[in-house]
Amino acid sequence: MADPRFFTKSGPFTLEQIAQEIGATIGAGASDQECVDVAPLDSATASDISFFDNPRYKDALSATKAGAVILAPASVELAPAGVSLLVIDAPYPAYASAAMMFYPHLPRGDETQISPSSHIDPSAKVGSTVKIDAGAVIGANVEIGEGTSIGANTVIGRGVQIGQDCAIAPNVTLTHALVGDRVIIHPGARIGQDGFGFAMGPNGHQKIPQLGRVILQDDVDIGANTTIDRGAGPDTVIGQGSKIDNQVQLAHNVSIGRGCIIVSQVGISGSAKLGNYVVAGGQVGIAGHLEIGDGAMLAARTGVPSDLEGGQQYGGAPARPMSQWRRELAAVAILAKRKKKKKTT
Repeated sequence: MADPRFFTKSGPFTLEQIAQEIGATIGAGASDQECVDVAPLDSATASDISFFDNPRYKDALSATKAGAVILAPASVELAPAGVSLLVIDAPYPAYASAAMMFYPHLPRGDETQISPSSHIDPSAKVGSTVKIDAGAVIGANVEIGEGTSIGANTVIGRGVQIGQDCAIAPNVTLTHALVGDRVIIHPGARIGQDGFGFAMGPNGHQKIPQLGRVILQDDVDIGANTTIDRGAGPDTVIGQGSKIDNQVQLAHNVSIGRGCIIVSQVGISGSAKLGNYVVAGGQVGIAGHLEIGDGAMLAARTGVPSDLEGGQQYGGAPARPMSQWRRELAAVAILAKRKKKKKTT
């Protein structure tokens, strides 16, 4: 059970309500059976709902005391008698949706909650169910949609537009940006500041005005202490549903497609363009003005100096197809062993 000091729980929900929300079929159990919480298989009680998706945990499934379990059709026969079943092809994403029912990222209030120590410019338009915490600063002509939360000491610069049901954490700086619905921005993120643009010369480096914006489309998640520079002319764009981890740097004019996963400490240089559903592992570095095709997957610490085709896995520095990179690593390991053996003989 989640610690109630830190998490607010909704519910209970019936099996029918959960099944409708996650798109599952009730394979066993009464539709009006109530679940009051989510829990792992090994600690769930008769009032909890759990899930099974990994064969390694089949023993935990057979011994579970959960009242209901979300699982795939092929796993139904593994479930113990008496446990209600919600059957769906993809149990883990379904469980995520069910857990969000009990623990929504932003519990919605019935009316605006504004701390008296916050500052809101008179020209700002704030929805009737917006929450603004202590010390937050809302600039001129800002628009904030219904159900959105602004954390303590966060600064929203003039003209910024934020959609509905967003969660903007404490100590965020957000300027020159248009933000969609259901966007989550974690603590310390800096979004919309100048891109790093200079005309270099022997007598000094002339700053180039950065006249673009940052566009965060619906359902984007931005990690803690991540920085996203505004465009120099074109906008910096993060596509719908993309998830960006902590301590990521996205330079000016970067374009990230829909559904991308960008893991911590990735650096993407200016004007690079990522297609849809690209995955970049931790500490990947991508040079500027490159294009990475849809569905490309980059292993941790991959260095990308040139364009990459979509639909492939890459690794190494410079980046090359995963199979080639692994063969090279294996060859190096074999050579190292031979050299060591030669020295000892």
